[in-house]
Amino acid sequence: MKHIHKRIVLGAMIAFLPMGLMAQEMAEVAEVDSTTVVDEVNVAFRTVKQKDLMGGISVVDVASLTDKNYTTYSLDNMQAFVGGYNGNLWNMGDVLVLVDGVPRDADNVMPTEIDQITFLKSAAAVVLYGSRAAKGVVLISTKRGKEDGLQVRVRGNATLYVPKCYPEYLGSAEYMTLYNEARANDGLSATYSEEDIYNTAAGTNPYRYPDVNFFSSDYLKKAYNRWDATAEFSGGGRYAHFYTNIGFYTVGDLINFGEGKNNHTNRLNVRGNIDLRLNDWVTGWVNANATFYDTRGDNANYWTNSATLRPNRVSPLIPISYVEENDANSWTLINNSNYLVDGQYLLGGTQLDSTNPFAAMYVAGYNKWTSRQFQFDAGINFDLDKVLKGLSFCTQFAIDYETSYTTSIDNDYATYGATWTNYNGKDVIASLTKYNKDSSTGTQNMSNSAETQTMLFSGQFNYNRVFGRDHSVSAVLLAHGYQQSISGEYHRVSNANLGLQVGYSYRGKYYADFSSAAVHSAKLAEGHRQAFSPTLSVAWRLSEEDFMKDLSFVDDLKLTASVANLHQDLDIDDYYMYDEIFTSTGTWWGWNESANSIQTSDSQRGENLDLTFIKRKEFTVGLDASLWKGLVRLNANFFTTSTEGLIAEASSTLYPSYFYTYWPVSSFLPYANLNNNRRTGFDFAINLHKKAGEVDLNLGITGMYYKSKATQIDESVEYDYLKTEGQPIDAIWGLQSDGFLTQEDIDAGYSSSYAEVSPGDIKYIDQNGDGVINTYDRVVLGKYGSPFTMGLNLTAKWKDLTFFMACTGSFGGKGIKSNTYWWVYGDRKYSAVVRNRWTPETADTATYPRLTTQSGDNNFQNSDFWLYSTNRFDIAKVQITYDLPKTWLKNSFIKGVSVYLSGSSLLTIAKEREYMEMNVGSAPQCRSYNLGLKAEF
Repeated sequence: MKHIHKRIVLGAMIAFLPMGLMAQEMAEVAEVDSTTVVDEVNVAFRTVKQKDLMGGISVVDVASLTDKNYTTYSLDNMQAFVGGYNGNLWNMGDVLVLVDGVPRDADNVMPTEIDQITFLKSAAAVVLYGSRAAKGVVLISTKRGKEDGLQVRVRGNATLYVPKCYPEYLGSAEYMTLYNEARANDGLSATYSEEDIYNTAAGTNPYRYPDVNFFSSDYLKKAYNRWDATAEFSGGGRYAHFYTNIGFYTVGDLINFGEGKNNHTNRLNVRGNIDLRLNDWVTGWVNANATFYDTRGDNANYWTNSATLRPNRVSPLIPISYVEENDANSWTLINNSNYLVDGQYLLGGTQLDSTNPFAAMYVAGYNKWTSRQFQFDAGINFDLDKVLKGLSFCTQFAIDYETSYTTSIDNDYATYGATWTNYNGKDVIASLTKYNKDSSTGTQNMSNSAETQTMLFSGQFNYNRVFGRDHSVSAVLLAHGYQQSISGEYHRVSNANLGLQVGYSYRGKYYADFSSAAVHSAKLAEGHRQAFSPTLSVAWRLSEEDFMKDLSFVDDLKLTASVANLHQDLDIDDYYMYDEIFTSTGTWWGWNESANSIQTSDSQRGENLDLTFIKRKEFTVGLDASLWKGLVRLNANFFTTSTEGLIAEASSTLYPSYFYTYWPVSSFLPYANLNNNRRTGFDFAINLHKKAGEVDLNLGITGMYYKSKATQIDESVEYDYLKTEGQPIDAIWGLQSDGFLTQEDIDAGYSSSYAEVSPGDIKYIDQNGDGVINTYDRVVLGKYGSPFTMGLNLTAKWKDLTFFMACTGSFGGKGIKSNTYWWVYGDRKYSAVVRNRWTPETADTATYPRLTTQSGDNNFQNSDFWLYSTNRFDIAKVQITYDLPKTWLKNSFIKGVSVYLSGSSLLTIAKEREYMEMNVGSAPQCRSYNLGLKAEF
């Protein structure tokens, strides 16, 4: 039997044998990389040695990572370090973010404040946090003081943000030409004359023939800056130690005219904590944080308008130098205007466009968003060893308060339309027409006031004891709960549960853990508001078995497995969904139009008091390994998660058809736990570390592959291919295209329920052969989520020089190009994609349907015509750090100085890179370049 075990393990390790040859050539023994390896890991309500973790848990040592990878967001590029994380965990959805155990925003704690981040992926890892943790937990632990004397660290950074790209829209002349073409396609006469198009193209007078480009250097900078500084203080002795972090940053804006020049965001934060030892059996802590945000912005809504305002609609400015000197009425308007830009220009407008974002940028005023966040938590630990050896008690209380509001100066303004004429070959303004009026009260307005309050309390008994050196027993019995009050919402966000964890380990070889929670939800009817969530985990350290002793290349090898049944209310969208609803003002009924008509009270929903929790049923298997003296480290997890009892309105498959009527609109159909989903996949993190001489190399590769399936859906469809059951959860449904329509297709009877079609419209496949294109012809085109995501991090250190790189990738997903840049119809702004439109002359080469001034409903449906691959590989971060030699600082009070240069979002490799890097209707995506300095005292 011993030899059988040995063959099995050898087979499992054969993929790593080439690494063994590398290990034999090592000049030195590899040291463990500190980025993802720590001594102790913060998990739910306790701390566990990393070697004793039970699977489904990953950790990042942010304090060490920040030394070589300075970032400004706590979860920046974590996909490069954590398998199974791509913005959420195991593609479950929104995770619960806890900062020092309290639900808080991840973007309100800077990386320089963080010690470590733990990613709790499996159900067994999150169960103690209750219902609201059922989709995973990101546990952020901030830095604390140590007993090593006063430590001071300061850091300063200057960052340059450079836009990746802007949308490309047609200029006025080309737009007017193609708009006339679109009207001709619709059987309408031209809107723009050839003379107007010619004069616009000639560009002789841009005030008379405007050609507005929002992204011109006249309006935007080439780049904008961010400046930040941080100071950290820590220290203490046996009875007290402290940590303080003070940080400030200011960020500018791309807009370079009017109020946009003053746009900025400032942030000041002060975070501190104190750990106290009152005596040998009572310790405590206090954490506090205050954050102040101030953002100033213009009232122009510039970026949104950049995607909608057509280039020829309005001239932003009207030069008064063109106004005839003897036009008394116009000069009266000019002299009475409150706003004369640079003393030379009136604000331009028309009857249809009596306001415009350029005028608003100059004179409409500005707004200031102010936010204040105050966070406080404290706790006490009691060592009850004298009562029962290994027993302790801990309690924590937290209260957070956040308030925000907007103040603004809102000005009304007049614009002016110019009537142009030409005298002796010279353009002049014959008259001015005023639209609106100037009004500036100087009154500061207040709006968007919002408040959020979080209160948390937990208390727990802990038991940790080793019997006879071989038997380790741990237990936690806890009560935990928090509430968040959010302004404008009647019900508080609540989470309350009891928790029990019991663990056993024999010699660090065999492990068993039972963790559970009794959860409560006020979203359900009485009698259904409590549930029990059990989990069971086991682990086996094979490397401690006798049959592994001869495998010298194996440092550590551990298998884990867990089963779980969590109950959650995260996917219960609202309160009282179990209750029936009757309207007080229903349909009017009567035999005639006389006063005898009455108004009914109609049912809108039926009752279901048996509505209950959604369940997360899960099975996982994990592997942890360290090989060749730390040269290779591996963590991998297989998971299959079934989400059962998702809530949906019952269909006519369960209830008689008369439970729902179209007129009057009335329903007795209740909500019920009807639908099930399943996610299956695996994640991995491989770390390769080799040190030879003065060169230290570390390569980390992470990834996750998963697939999803709707395993049970309450639905009634006419054709089997329309069933969502059996399809991916995030399936993309749409029509299948078949080129462009010809007149022969239309003459042959082609019909679309979406719109009357013409040659050059998109042709679709009639899936059911009923002779008409409609919603019954939709099929699955792909899935939004990427089945495979990965990350890579590389560190190369030589003497005092460190090179770091982080990359991320996602593969297998699809998307629909459906924004206004691609779906151009009616009076929308024309983008560069319409240049490849269908015309009778380009019928064989066109890649875009014919232009239309109508709704274009046939063409602008979800279909594979607009489908694109979201496959991408990103070089997300590169940083070079130089540490000044210690000998230079030997006789000074400075302990260390580092200078670093970095770039973020540097390169995207993707077929659809241009589309994915382009923002439409919002500020552009940017690459950033940072120069930083860090000093320790």
